[in-house]
Order: sequence, then C-alpha cells, then structure tokens
Amino acid sequence: MSHDALRLRARLNRLVRDFFDVRGVLEVETPVMSRAGNTDPNIASFTVEFGGRTDGASRTRWLRTSAEYPMKRLLAEGVGDCYELGRVFRDGEAGGRHNPEFTMLEWYRVGWTLDPLIDETAELVRASLALVGREATLRKASFREVYRDALGLDPMTASTAELQAAFPGQVDPEGLTRDDWLDLLMTHRIQPAFPPGQLLAMYDYPATQCALARVVRRDDVDVAERFELYLGPLELANGYHELTDAGEQRARFERDHAVRRSRGDALPPIDEALLEALAAGLPDCSGVALGIDRLLMAMLGTGAIADVLACDFARA
Repeated sequence: MSHDALRLRARLNRLVRDFFDVRGVLEVETPVMSRAGNTDPNIASFTVEFGGRTDGASRTRWLRTSAEYPMKRLLAEGVGDCYELGRVFRDGEAGGRHNPEFTMLEWYRVGWTLDPLIDETAELVRASLALVGREATLRKASFREVYRDALGLDPMTASTAELQAAFPGQVDPEGLTRDDWLDLLMTHRIQPAFPPGQLLAMYDYPATQCALARVVRRDDVDVAERFELYLGPLELANGYHELTDAGEQRARFERDHAVRRSRGDALPPIDEALLEALAAGLPDCSGVALGIDRLLMAMLGTGAIADVLACDFARA
C-alpha cells in the first residue's frame, strides 16, 4: 500500500463521518468478540479462547463477521438511526480481492424502506468517488430484470436445467443447488459486463436468498426485500429491509445449522440476545453494509486489495 492510499483512506473515513453527522445518524461501537456467531453456511468465522473467568459461560468467543446483531440490539433499545465503521473478520477469505480482516461500514435507518436507502448509499458512494474526480450514474433494476436483460431467462421460474444450460463453462454439477447456478451465472456471465461508470442497485432477490431480509409477494413470486450495489462489476454493498419476526429469524438460524450439520461444518451458537431483541420489538428499519476496502479499490482503480491495506494478510 502506498502512503497516498493511506491518506485516501483517512479522507474517506472523515467523509463517512461527516456524511452521517449532518444527517443525524449516531456513530456506535459494538463488540468484536461475541458468545454467538454467524450461522450463515457460506461464511466462516474465527474463534478465540478467553483465558479469564467466565462464570460458567463458554470460553470460546466468535469474532464478528459484521456488526449487524449488536447494532440491532441497540435499535431495539431505541437508539435510533446509527452506523458503525469498523473491522470485521471472515475465515478462509484471502487473495486478490479478499482479506481475512477488513473494514465494513454498516448503518440502519428507522422507518425507511429500501428505496431511500438505495439512494443514500449511492449518494455516499458518489461523494467518495468525487474525492478522486470520478462520477457514476445510478441504475435501479430488479433481480428478475437484470437476468432477463442479460440472459433472456426468468431467474424466478427457470428450471435448474435451464440455468445450467445458460452457463458457459464446465462445472461439476454434483451438490450444486438452484441458487448456486444463479450465483455462477451472475459472477461469470452477468457481473463482468456491468458498465464501469455505472452504479447498479439490484433489488428483489429470490426468497431463497433472503438472509436476514423480509420476504414479500411481488407480482407472481415471493421475493426477499434486499439489494446489492455494484460499481461496474465490483460488488460494494448489501442491504435489507430488516426482518423483525423473532420466530422466523430463529427458524432461519436453525435452517442454517441444518445445512452446516450436513456438511460437517462448525455450528456457531445462535445469537439468543438478538432473538430477545427482536421479540422485544425491533423497529421497522432498513440497513446496509458497505465494504470500505472494496470502495477504496474502486476509487483507486485497482483489483488488488493489498493496494488499499497498510498490511495485507501475507504481511500482517
């Protein structure tokens, strides 16, 4: 990483804080170590062992993969609009565009639907790009629309065989689900063709990809109220109209555990504190997580995350 990149990161951090300060969004700090973990089967977590007194609690603590769970607990307590700019950790992710520890900006807007949050996220990214004299247009399109335009098929109704036939390469289909084929089509056929000067906000994902988002009926299918923001082919942010139903959230955590169990993967403890907060009353809200390192990569026009880190994993 060059010293110029270090200075740009400092300018970006200052811009982020100024951006939210003028909007009355509170900066918060939440725990990096937790008794609970992220159950998402596609995300691997780090653990640490605590050597002191635990009063019967587990010595194993899980390094956060995002600040989402404790921030939602604050929202349930009535803290209001808030954001956190901090480090998060994901095991097994190291390479050209990934580092096991990275910086994530996450914020929540009480009473907001996804559309104004998409606009605000795009506004922040545009302000960031302006630091390096760049601009970007914004396109909003549904998941369905993007796949139809790019591939001429309906991702909500196409069979697995149709999705497989649209894939250009040779992939062993053993164990691949319908959602896996949708992801492969995105990363190999659709995403690389996104125009470099365009911000694409893609929304209304298949209900099977709901994560922590609400599911609603739209036209003739169930969709997850979530969006992802791309700058050219680079994914920058992931946002949800947040699920507030504690029972449904527990069911999703348990489904995650079932998938992990079938793979022989670790079973991070379910976050009971989050479920208690949802049961107590999480306000209607939307939230988004934005990768700061990814944004810096886009600002500097580099494909290597090491170019925007003081010390990448190989040099840490």
